[in-house]
Amino acid sequence: MPLTSLMEKLKRKLIGYYRYYGITDNTENLDKFRYLVRRLTFKWLNRRSQKRSYNWISFDAMFKYFNIPKAKVYVNIFELKEDITYIL
Repeated sequence: MPLTSLMEKLKRKLIGYYRYYGITDNTENLDKFRYLVRRLTFKWLNRRSQKRSYNWISFDAMFKYFNIPKAKVYVNIFELKEDITYIL
């Protein structure tokens, strides 16, 4: 799989995960998830050939180049509208 399509899929998956689990007081777990995704992506990309493809500096630069999103809270449960308070 080409690197550009892999990074686009990864970006979409992360945004979907953040939108689903991105509620108040879950920032720490979102950061942990992003950390684990970065570690696994680094591991998988370095297994593509016999020699090491990336070091952490070039890998971080690649993450910035492809604009991989950081963890973000999308729903603040303390500011819900009155008509949907049945959730709480």
